[in-house]
Amino acid sequence: MKNILLIGVGRFGRHIAMHLKELGHQVMAVDCKEERINAVMPYVTNAQIGDSVNADFLRSLGVGNYDVCIVTIGSSFQDSLETACLLKELGARRVVSRAERDVQEKFLLRNGADEVIYPEKEMAKWTAIRYSSDHVFDYIELDEQYAIFEVEVPESMVGKNIGQLDIRKKYGINILAMKKEGKTNVAISTETILNRESTILVLGEYKKIQKCFRI
Repeated sequence: MKNILLIGVGRFGRHIAMHLKELGHQVMAVDCKEERINAVMPYVTNAQIGDSVNADFLRSLGVGNYDVCIVTIGSSFQDSLETACLLKELGARRVVSRAERDVQEKFLLRNGADEVIYPEKEMAKWTAIRYSSDHVFDYIELDEQYAIFEVEVPESMVGKNIGQLDIRKKYGINILAMKKEGKTNVAISTETILNRESTILVLGEYKKIQKCFRI
């Protein structure tokens, strides 16, 4: 369990709070608008109405006591940038900030943010990959080179076991799990037989997965 300071609880911030609650973390939510604080209260441990560009207010929160500070301010990049900078100056251990454009990402990383999340860009890429192919059901980018794909089993692989296919040797791709009717089975081996009813989760270089599964 971690102690997390969440600054900015609009739609994006509220969804983060909801998921953090599900994961069992303690969350302090901060926003300048009372209605947003009221809306997020069911999902957080505590909350305060306040201005995150006010150094005295941030200092009163004891930002150095949190494992991570997440800044999701979307209405004003100036406020987001100043908040990230102040958090770092006040001793925050780890600052994660939201960006909406490439230039914002650069400024945030230079002025206090340890990491930057770029939800619109990430979701745009996911949507493009997911819906431009009939064979892809999910996609997780690990870095610029590697990714995990959930794909349907190609007709040429149906009825064969993982050992026979040997796609790890041919393509450098690992089959991590199989999914059927929403349930994931990670207990697979070289003897596991692939079938039409299941999808498979594969890990490897994006270009090699694209070639192997004709994405």
